[in-house]
Amino acid sequence: MPRQRQTLPNFAAFFDLAKSKVLAVQEFTLLGLRAFRNVFGRPRYLADTLIQMDVIGVGSLPIIVLTGFFTGAVLALQTSKTLQTFGEVTLTGQVVALSLVRELGPVLTALMVAGRNASGMASEIGSMLVSEQIDAMRALGTDPSKKLVTPRLVATVSMLPLLTIISDFVGVTGGFMVSFFIIRMDPVQYWTTAYQSLHFEDVFQGMIKPFIFGYIVAMVGCYFGLTTRGGTQGVGRSTTQAVVAASVLILTTDFFITKLLLALLG
Repeated sequence: MPRQRQTLPNFAAFFDLAKSKVLAVQEFTLLGLRAFRNVFGRPRYLADTLIQMDVIGVGSLPIIVLTGFFTGAVLALQTSKTLQTFGEVTLTGQVVALSLVRELGPVLTALMVAGRNASGMASEIGSMLVSEQIDAMRALGTDPSKKLVTPRLVATVSMLPLLTIISDFVGVTGGFMVSFFIIRMDPVQYWTTAYQSLHFEDVFQGMIKPFIFGYIVAMVGCYFGLTTRGGTQGVGRSTTQAVVAASVLILTTDFFITKLLLALLG
């Protein structure tokens, strides 16, 4: 019986893959630093920034309202059943408010914006790249990072906290609708417990996250758009990668931010 040849693992391919990932992280970091530095320089492209604010902020409003409302409604419906076991149904408003303001509001809003806008940024910039519009922009002396990336970064970081506030309020309102019409809870009691349960630490924790998530959404979408390869098929691939990478980074970053804030604020 012939002896089977032992195949050694292809270490060269492994190292090439590792180097490409490290290079991608380096390029992503440099792009983010360059875009942040461009915020304080001229030209500012205010018209492009306002257009992106409209696309990201106003355009995302319907899905944010729907997500926030039904998240609060389901949260109230589920927690009320658990609290009923302990005879503490009156704490429904407190649970809904704390859960939405601290975690669910910022994270779900960022995920919805990532799914809608990170993919849009990647496909739009990727299409410009494969059609050589970005090369023409460079030939005319325009910095693509300042023209394309910085307006989207400023717009996303500005709009995501506002969308989060709307999502939190609509979510608490959705919890109230369930508490009033299904659980038959007193409206004054619901809103009082919801309002009194929120402290500065809770609001600060819930409002610092959208700024970081907005940075992630904008930079991931722009990065995958600017690194598109392979024509129209590459544009579709970059769009998918942008949504997946932004969602994973949001969830991962949320854990570490929460851990850090709990350690600092108690």
